Amino acid sequence: MTSTPAETTRNDTSEADEWISTHKESINERYRLGYHLMPPVGWMNDPNGLVYFKGLYHAFYQHHPYTSEWGPMHWGHATSTDMVHWVDRPVALAPGDGSDRDGCYSGSAVVEGDTLNLIYTGQIFNTGDIEPFNSDFSESQNLAISRDGTHFEKYAGNPVIPGPPSDNTQNFRDPKVWKHNDTWYVVIGSTSAEDDARALLYSSPDLHTWQLEGNLAQSDHKIGNMWECPDFFELDGMHILMMSPVGLEADGHRYRNVFQSGYIAGDFDYQTLQLTHGDFEELDRGHDFYAPQTFEAPDGRRICFGWMNMWLTPMPEQKDGWAGAFTLPRELKYVDGKVTMTPVKELESLRGSVLTDCERSVTNGDVIVSPDENRFELLFSVDNLQVHADNLGLAFDLGNGIKASFVYDSGQELLTFDRGGKDGERSWECGTLEHLDLHIYVDNSSIEIFVNNGLATFTSRIYPTAPARVTLLSSTDSVKAGIQSYALN
Repeated sequence: MTSTPAETTRNDTSEADEWISTHKESINERYRLGYHLMPPVGWMNDPNGLVYFKGLYHAFYQHHPYTSEWGPMHWGHATSTDMVHWVDRPVALAPGDGSDRDGCYSGSAVVEGDTLNLIYTGQIFNTGDIEPFNSDFSESQNLAISRDGTHFEKYAGNPVIPGPPSDNTQNFRDPKVWKHNDTWYVVIGSTSAEDDARALLYSSPDLHTWQLEGNLAQSDHKIGNMWECPDFFELDGMHILMMSPVGLEADGHRYRNVFQSGYIAGDFDYQTLQLTHGDFEELDRGHDFYAPQTFEAPDGRRICFGWMNMWLTPMPEQKDGWAGAFTLPRELKYVDGKVTMTPVKELESLRGSVLTDCERSVTNGDVIVSPDENRFELLFSVDNLQVHADNLGLAFDLGNGIKASFVYDSGQELLTFDRGGKDGERSWECGTLEHLDLHIYVDNSSIEIFVNNGLATFTSRIYPTAPARVTLLSSTDSVKAGIQSYALN
């Protein structure tokens, strides 16, 4: 069942659209990205509503168009034919109705027949103070629909889920919807009255009337006290619950960011609605990866985008009139007990001139690639690591004394990315590696490093003042390496 026009109410985004049109040319371009989705102006955070509809990929996002600071959340919107080249579309949702007076928070999108349905959290701040960490709020789940994929109307019966169950705190947000057989399900991030993170599970025959089924999973006080942006899907025979825990404290090299993102994997029984699962695993080891969301591409691939920033950390681009970006689209697979992420094949369409294509011996300090611009792709591989250096990796000279590095330390069995500055290091306890295959994308103010076919990824924002000069870091005299690099259009 889908909504009819008589069941919807107007969704006025004209003020936001006019503001964007008037102000988007005034931003400073110095840190703008060349091939990542970002807002035309203003603030962006979580990916929302990733979906394929009527021949286009649709990506929505948390958006405050009026300043480069977090504010009353709208849904920004962009479309693409290939997940790589994006076209900005009119704002999809604007706050202001009774159930979303102070913000249209994160959610998801599903297609039913000829209708695109957005399911999102409506936010009301009870004190009237609209700020991101205000603890006095009310949240509900709401529905908006479109038949053309551009113009959206809100369901007149909102909210479709008025609030959390009685044994819950006010944390009740970020619905992710899917369909199994003839039933719709939604998982919602939440906190129990005992201050324990959990993912609530509801079911519905029609997207309008929902029944609480219980907890899909809960933290047991081990994985934080709130799970934001939960996402539940099947991947290569396993059921994956992906989420972004709040309140998970650092543990050695793990959980070093302000907030984390990761998953639990296991088996889900649709008869009993029970999920049996293993331990929590981080999804990305870099500084700037949060609130990932996935969707199924038309060919069956499971694709993921994340927010390529981090709460409560410096964002130099805010001074330029904008903030926030998506990661590159990544294909997920479940391999040897782990979720892996690799760049989607469509990214090869960005390749321009070949900068390097060879296999050669290189020594410490040798130049690997020295592009004219900070938009390039680098593939770097070394086999038989155990007969090479104790320390092996790459150094990035980014101008004005700004340096970064990515190094494998075989003695500590550790991979470390260091972008310099305060709290610059992020590491993964990788064990013994027989080979090192790095697939790296640099895009002006970002770096994404994919290790050994997606076994680990490191995503971080960097802010160079000159094109990156990449050199070898090695504790031995000579290393035979395969090197390919491309300028990216």
